[in-house]
Amino acid sequence: MILFRLINESFIFALQAIRVNKVRTLLSLLGITIGIFSVISVFTVFDSMERSIKSSIDSLGDNVLFVQKWPWSMGGSYPWWKYIKRPEPQIKELEEIQRKSHTVEAATFMIGANRIVKYENNSIEDATILGVSHDYNLVMKFDLQEGRYFTPIESKSGKNVVIIGAEIADNLFENIDPVGRKLKIFGRKLEVIGITIREGENIFGDSNDDQLILPINFARTVIDIKNTSTNIIVKAKPNINNDEMRDELVGILRSLHKLKPSEEDDFAINETDIISKGFDSLFGIVAAVGWIIGGFSLLVGGFGIANIMFVSVKERTSQIGIQKSLGAKKYFILLQFLFEAIFLSLFGGAIGLLIILGLVVIVNMQGMPLDLVLTQGNIILGIGVSGFIGLISGFIPAYNASKLDPVDAMRSTF
Repeated sequence: MILFRLINESFIFALQAIRVNKVRTLLSLLGITIGIFSVISVFTVFDSMERSIKSSIDSLGDNVLFVQKWPWSMGGSYPWWKYIKRPEPQIKELEEIQRKSHTVEAATFMIGANRIVKYENNSIEDATILGVSHDYNLVMKFDLQEGRYFTPIESKSGKNVVIIGAEIADNLFENIDPVGRKLKIFGRKLEVIGITIREGENIFGDSNDDQLILPINFARTVIDIKNTSTNIIVKAKPNINNDEMRDELVGILRSLHKLKPSEEDDFAINETDIISKGFDSLFGIVAAVGWIIGGFSLLVGGFGIANIMFVSVKERTSQIGIQKSLGAKKYFILLQFLFEAIFLSLFGGAIGLLIILGLVVIVNMQGMPLDLVLTQGNIILGIGVSGFIGLISGFIPAYNASKLDPVDAMRSTF
């Protein structure tokens, strides 16, 4: 009961400090407000970015590996002169993986190009064209809103059929149902057999909505594979981790490329984990910068809280003497002023969090690609940091108040 009474009285004293000395108190709390705003706003932006980036990366699959010419890199040295001599992956390598692998559930070959796409009087410049082998829909995230996927016969024979993204459908066909109609790419007519579900842009500005997907055996008749970047994408079987699949792929590809034991790999096996780790490192650096920037404001705010509390102790010296003469213990006086300092600091932190919340709502109303979210964890962090600053800043004034001699305190005429 005494604790609740202490908290209640301290809360009332904190409100009185704000009401009686509005300008002085609010200016003193401004440091806490700016500090919490600086730290939590940085965390809010980068938590939102991290969530969006990981969502984009996860859409590729965490059990998927990419066999490519170039290794992915997130900083550090990059000896491109070694990699430029490597051959691009070939379809025969996909066939060898499908024949020999015991860890791969599905694998697909993919090439990309950019071309003009036409339908009657409408056209789209620089549209992304993907040529894929038949198991593409088993390896990559793939959902259709209308139509169907390629049949095995269409994939094998290289039939002139195409699956288009939702954005392509809207811009090229406008209000017409595209399925069953024929568009023109590479000067050839292709029948639209499906439309992918609209996904929107990811954090990198990429979207599957503006892609066209063709059978690889058609694409290779109109695209020079030898001078085009190619990929083999493999998906692991259930309960097979990426390291096991990677080891097996290395063995298959080294054997196929006839590499000696002393020779380096002339291929790269990439995974999304490389990107995730790179961004984790980046976000760690940015978080540290956020703490440094916000730390200076919090330090100033802490001195402001301490100043308020020293003045409060001075103003209530006689009251402290009366409390002690009536039997109030030292810890009671200490906690009373300590809770008051914490409440004042929490007021400043709450203002900072409310400003962030308002900005989050305003930014999200603008329809930005990145959805900002003030998470519960960041709210708790902001409140916790505010309370801690109040605890540290208010301890010395509260301790001084608890040590006052009751007789001398009662004689005070301040």
